[in-house]
Amino acid sequence: MYHVPVACCNDDLLNLDLNGILVPGDILIGVVIPIHIASLSSMVTFQESPSPDICIMFLIEFYQHFQALRFAVEEINKNPVLLPNRTMGFYVYDSCAALRREIEGTLWMLTGQSQAIPNYCCRKHPPLAAIIGHSKSTYSILMAHILGLFKFPQISYYSTSSLLSDRTRFPSFFRTVPSDSFQFKGLAKLVLHFKWTWVGLIATNDDYGNEAIKIITQEIVKEEACVAYTVYITYNPVSETITNIVNIIKESSANVVIAISVDVYLAPLLDEMIKQNVTGKNFVASEAWSISNLLSAAKYSPILFGTIGFAFQSSKIPGLQEYLNSINPFNTPGLTWAQMLWEESFNCTFSVLTNQTMVMNNLKNTCSGEESLGGIHNGYNDVSTLRTSYNIYTAVHVIAKALHDLSQCQFLNGPLFGEKCSQIEHFKPYQLLYYFKNVHLKLSNNRDIFFDKDGNPPAVYDIVNWQSGLHDTMKQVKVGSYDTLNSSVDVFILNTSLLWWGEVYQEAPLSVCSQSCQVGFKKLVKRGKHMCCFQCVPCTQAEISNQTDSIECWKCPWDMWPNSARDKCFPKPIEFLSYEDPLGFSLAATIAFSCIVPISIFYLFIQYKSTPIVRANNYYVSCILLVSLWFCFLCALAFIGYPQPEKCLLRQAAFGLIFALCVSCILAKTIIVVFAFMATKPGSSLKKWTTPRVPYMIITICTLAQFILCLIWLSVSPPFQQYNIEAKLGIIVVECNENSQFAFWCMLGYLGVLASVSFTVAFLARRLPDNFNEAKLITFSMLAFLSVWVYFIPASLSAQGKYIVSMEIFAILISSWALVACMFFPKCFIILFRPDKNSRENLMGNRRRK
Repeated sequence: MYHVPVACCNDDLLNLDLNGILVPGDILIGVVIPIHIASLSSMVTFQESPSPDICIMFLIEFYQHFQALRFAVEEINKNPVLLPNRTMGFYVYDSCAALRREIEGTLWMLTGQSQAIPNYCCRKHPPLAAIIGHSKSTYSILMAHILGLFKFPQISYYSTSSLLSDRTRFPSFFRTVPSDSFQFKGLAKLVLHFKWTWVGLIATNDDYGNEAIKIITQEIVKEEACVAYTVYITYNPVSETITNIVNIIKESSANVVIAISVDVYLAPLLDEMIKQNVTGKNFVASEAWSISNLLSAAKYSPILFGTIGFAFQSSKIPGLQEYLNSINPFNTPGLTWAQMLWEESFNCTFSVLTNQTMVMNNLKNTCSGEESLGGIHNGYNDVSTLRTSYNIYTAVHVIAKALHDLSQCQFLNGPLFGEKCSQIEHFKPYQLLYYFKNVHLKLSNNRDIFFDKDGNPPAVYDIVNWQSGLHDTMKQVKVGSYDTLNSSVDVFILNTSLLWWGEVYQEAPLSVCSQSCQVGFKKLVKRGKHMCCFQCVPCTQAEISNQTDSIECWKCPWDMWPNSARDKCFPKPIEFLSYEDPLGFSLAATIAFSCIVPISIFYLFIQYKSTPIVRANNYYVSCILLVSLWFCFLCALAFIGYPQPEKCLLRQAAFGLIFALCVSCILAKTIIVVFAFMATKPGSSLKKWTTPRVPYMIITICTLAQFILCLIWLSVSPPFQQYNIEAKLGIIVVECNENSQFAFWCMLGYLGVLASVSFTVAFLARRLPDNFNEAKLITFSMLAFLSVWVYFIPASLSAQGKYIVSMEIFAILISSWALVACMFFPKCFIILFRPDKNSRENLMGNRRRK
């Protein structure tokens, strides 16, 4: 194995310092990762070639990433199923997280020479399959422009910018970390999950922060939550600016703050919050600082205790820890890096110092190389929460699976229709790119890995909660996950028993501009304020709201009514004049008793039909009148009980016909009395109208007219059953609608005409001799009849519901009783109690006295 790359044109070993290594294989992959995180650059004079950058800050956590890469490659090379009979090798270049070195390392791998030459590659064998990198989204964007021109596969383990999802600009870019757009949407959903509708937003003033603000705001507003304020921070903030930002946070009623930033940008803001003693604000962290060691310091604990946020998914890699602890500083690719690890881990130095930081510390302990990494626990061999290392491990397996699929290519089923399949040793980048797009594999954590149309993997994040750790520091505890592959109901998996919100809040903090409106109320947004700042207004009398924070109240169905809390609709009580109702029962009992009276009188008339007083008043017409009066009382029962459609159709018509028959009988009796008296005068022409057929003709004609009127009414505009919800608030009045008020009043008016004619004729005949004095009784009966129905008109117009029906029943009973009392009680009194007057001599005597 070599510590410098091999130039493929002439197989010369070219010196590239100690910044890159090559592990040979049948197929190579290029890896550009930072082992250091800082570099020293010389001044550019433009008079000579600039000297290479010098990396100065070695991180053992980043060295773990490199070993995870080696472990994945060796695991694949040992797999007899995946790429059998072929080995994978790799280039690794230490970029120091510097743009110049990222470009330099990528072009070095592409050209196959120590000098980075754009658009040039003389390497023929072994082929370079893909490049893993780069460390930042900005660097990945730059290299994706170059690699995309040649459709050369690029897979990033750390770049999250959503700009890289643009396939027209970056057709060959893939990644094993989710796009930021997934994270920002997830953070918004996390906020809404805890019902935080009033939040503050803090973001860095760059593409990362601006995109976050845009997406989070859109998602929050879409769910009718609000952003209380939006502020931007920079790496070198002016003290006055930081103070103003903290004042905004302090004075706002929003208790939840979403912070989209890296830790070094956020630290000055937190320092100012500590200075101003700002507490009671709960932070929501983006993945850029959710597991920050810098901010886990004890001094930030009063502010950051209870913070909840997203972190890249952590997973286990079986066998990795044993592999990490088996490293030896003398027989490992990248010896210089391995010796740096030793110096950092065991606080010693080799005879030739390799770590610049150790030079400054001037340590004298000598490293033997026999020390055991298994005896210590540090950021290198800590595999409890593998995130970046697992993403690199995944990237290597994705490349291997794509190569394996390429090796299994079948004719006419490859990337180009009609072309022969390429050999695995001689393939074009675009051919492998085809298999990248269609790769699908399952790793040790049982997660399916594949790419969507934009080159993004399924988005999965850990949800971490900042809790108390050792020595007043903070630790990040995994309390759940956010998985976009789950159903919409189970996107969040949270173990609420593990959540800890700090000393200020014993449970999830409340962050709202206005308290929730309870059921029975609706939100009314205050003028000039956010939609989350509202007042609660009770629903009107006929409306309900059955959920909290309702923006409107809903009317109950026509047959329902709100309860007292106005959160439910219940059926409206139905009102009609029923037999169970005390009023209905009383009227029914009165009707039953009243029906007995005309039947009893009828029976009495039959018993005394041969007596003069019965015969003198036209026995048969009186019988018809008594039967019609019995029907008058009986028809009142049709107005009691549930108004069925058939009952509604016939009851008014029956009432009109029966009363027409009744009043026609009285009219016939009145006219016959007058005709009989007038016919006794000599030469009277009315004698021919005193025949027995005349009263029956009058009854028939008068009743027939009412029958025709009712028939027209029922044919043209028949009455019907009606549910009246306007008569009484909150009550359904079941009633009969006459449909045509005109027809109803015509029918009633016709009765009035008959009664008026009878009254007039009887009044004019009131002074006839006593044996014909029935005219007086008719006068009184018609006067009572007319009085009752004249009173009924205004009374019915002022009554509502069942009381209208009660008024009509009352009018029927009173008018019927008036007819019975005035027409028959005097006769019954004579028949029963003064039989001496029920004689022909008495009647004739009266006539002589007159």
